[in-house]
Amino acid sequence: MSCARSRPTTLAATFALERVLWIAINAKELAIAQNGWDKLSIILARLYQRKRSRMKFPMYVASCARDQSANYLDVIDKHTGQAAAKVPLASPEDIEEAIQECVKAAPAMAALPSYERKAVLRKIVLELEKRSEEVAQLITTESGKPIKDARGEVQRSIDTFEVAAEEATRIYGEVLPLDISARNKGLEGIVKKFPIGPVSMVSPWNFPLNLVAHKVAPAIAVGCPFVLKPSSRTPLSALFLGEILASCDSLPKGAFSILPTTRNEADAFTTDDRFKLLTFTGSGMAGWNMKARAGKKKVVMELGGNAPCIVEDLVPDLEGTIARLVHGGFYQSGQSCIHMQRLYVRGGLYKEVKDALIAAVKKLKGGDPRQDDTSIGPMISESSAATVEKSVNEAVKAGAKLLVGGKRRGAFMEPTILEDAPFDTDAKKEEIFGPVILLYSYNDFKEAVKEANNTHYGLQAGVFTRDLNKAFYAFEHIEAGGVCLNDSPSMRVDSQPYGGIKDSGIQREGVKYAMDDMLETKVLVMRNVGNASYF
Repeated sequence: MSCARSRPTTLAATFALERVLWIAINAKELAIAQNGWDKLSIILARLYQRKRSRMKFPMYVASCARDQSANYLDVIDKHTGQAAAKVPLASPEDIEEAIQECVKAAPAMAALPSYERKAVLRKIVLELEKRSEEVAQLITTESGKPIKDARGEVQRSIDTFEVAAEEATRIYGEVLPLDISARNKGLEGIVKKFPIGPVSMVSPWNFPLNLVAHKVAPAIAVGCPFVLKPSSRTPLSALFLGEILASCDSLPKGAFSILPTTRNEADAFTTDDRFKLLTFTGSGMAGWNMKARAGKKKVVMELGGNAPCIVEDLVPDLEGTIARLVHGGFYQSGQSCIHMQRLYVRGGLYKEVKDALIAAVKKLKGGDPRQDDTSIGPMISESSAATVEKSVNEAVKAGAKLLVGGKRRGAFMEPTILEDAPFDTDAKKEEIFGPVILLYSYNDFKEAVKEANNTHYGLQAGVFTRDLNKAFYAFEHIEAGGVCLNDSPSMRVDSQPYGGIKDSGIQREGVKYAMDDMLETKVLVMRNVGNASYF
């Protein structure tokens, strides 16, 4: 790439300094440190206070780091509420340059051999493995998710890029016999897949690294250049990835751009016809609006959910079932499209499950997301937590019974269980996107399946049962893109096809399946090839 390299340690040094200063300012021994370290600690602590809000991360325009902009975005530490970093906001001119260079890079990206695409993806894997704790801390800072969940997201991202590296060499075609009737005698065909071209990507804040990976990794695997808009709430993980990509010499100039920008400036990501595909993850309201304005380009959307879970049996036992239900309902404060929102428990098990679930939820620790034993961190913003609190209060007013939780403190929302929330409440019919489970009892499995479908969403569902017939009945009849057997609906393996029906989106993610949408199928039809009379 013919552009000035960003220093390879820019983000590493920035965040490493922040962590050193964080430790220094919180060290209990700060005032009594010995052997000269006391003065250093004080200096570091003061430097932390002065510099924390002024750390700057570059954006990436046409594969090159760019520090300068007319406007900057403060990225907020979701736990402290203070500015953790500044990133440049892309201007309309930056976006136009990125799109132009993306178009120019398309032929070179398409011509990149599969072994080189694989090598790029493997380099990303190795860098993420080497710097996993660094990026996990970054995720926790910008999103507020507990550090144990952030570490899990880094590992999932490694899996995503690893699978993409493998799939980069498995873009198969086929040979077709076309002599299907007498009039087609002597015909055969070869089918081959080609990169679709420039891709527009818009990613959300709740998985700021892995949901970026699920767009970027397939694009590199097939040879598509891209322009990515990360969430303005959590752009740092994507920029971290940009630093790695900028060090990959085999990628042509313009192969990627990563542009933090405001919604008002981002319309070209949706409407510009030079993009051949738009891939979006986010809210249904935003997604369907973007699809309506996307023009002729292909659109892939992973949108919201209101995921149900049916407990017909305890599998493998009560303890194991409760552990998966608690995870499904409350990991990263329920801020996931496949958060387990509605829980249906067979009547004979209802009291046992209810009591155990309440007891388990009361043990969840909330607080500083940087602590290893924290399970409930802050939500992405105080306004988001207030919206969840409002939905809970309205459901209780409408007749739901509050079993545990229900209170909010700033951006922290207590893990909450509501019993028998009426259908016409937003808590039941809409996506709550917070740490709330709605609990119901049922007596007939088929009725439970019918009730699970009583939503305009259809992303994933969970079913606990030992009965294989009931498992397949649920698989056949639940209206969702995926059914998780003996687990909550919040389970996702990064190589699986992932996506929804109804208002939950169109097409599928999951590396191999996302790659399919980034490829065009072409056929070469041949007559009498290999016929000796043509020699």
